[in-house]
Amino acid sequence: MLKLQVNNETNRLKAVILGIAHQNGPTPKAEEAYDPKSLEHILAGTYPTERDMVAEMDAFKTVLESYEVKVYRPELIPNLNQIFTRDIGFVIDDYFIKSNILPDRAQEWEAIQYLVKEIPSEKLITAPEDIHMEGGDVILWNDHIFIGTYKGADYADYNTARTNMKGVEFLRDLFPGKKVKEFNLVKSMSNARENALHLDCCFQPVGKDKGIIYPGGFLDQEDYTYLVELFGKENLFHITADEMYQMFSNVFSIDEKVVVSEQRFTRLNNWLTEQGIVVEPIPYHEIGKQEGLLRCSTLPLYRG
Repeated sequence: MLKLQVNNETNRLKAVILGIAHQNGPTPKAEEAYDPKSLEHILAGTYPTERDMVAEMDAFKTVLESYEVKVYRPELIPNLNQIFTRDIGFVIDDYFIKSNILPDRAQEWEAIQYLVKEIPSEKLITAPEDIHMEGGDVILWNDHIFIGTYKGADYADYNTARTNMKGVEFLRDLFPGKKVKEFNLVKSMSNARENALHLDCCFQPVGKDKGIIYPGGFLDQEDYTYLVELFGKENLFHITADEMYQMFSNVFSIDEKVVVSEQRFTRLNNWLTEQGIVVEPIPYHEIGKQEGLLRCSTLPLYRG
């Protein structure tokens, strides 16, 4: 059986599902874009090539395996983008929760069935269809579950709104012993600099008691204030709107002392180093053109 255990973002990673970029299909048409950043690059003719994305994911896999992490990959489904495994599902404690993702992406779930079959049935949670949630919106911090959502009445009009309040309440009911806090995120279908696609696009814990945060990603100022009071302002690395656009907060922790980061994130990487964290810099800029980065392309199964 598959061993599951995740209760925060920075405990030592032992097993993870890393996405794949092989045979991920042609460049999407503008009307097929799921987010404003992908749309921007489709229209500009700068959408990433398969060759570049495969090379970037290979670099990520090499780093993970150098720390003796067991790396699983989805089974290949030709002409399907299978990079962002974080959206397929997520582990909380020893439960695997299946995400209700965009209908056009449902095939991605089929690609990890060989692993899902190894999960005890009582540890596999599937929510009703009207409950929306994606792993990028779910951030674990010990006894806390932070969840990104969008509370607007026009939720259904936004392709970039991925987790609804029903999803928040579902997880709150499922984990009554946890402190579940939702965050109302800024959404845009047209401007990638004004769109927090998921919570990890504007906030993520690193190390033992620190975090990366973009204040402008929160619709409600009190949500930002909540995190400042919880972590302490001196422990939060504040990023700019442009750095949010580049996805500075979407790095990935192997443990409390090791973070995989995009090699161009100089200001962040210097700060992490100053905090005593080892930075493993890799090229991931091309994948970032799809409004997803390092955390987005991983689905941790076991941290211990």
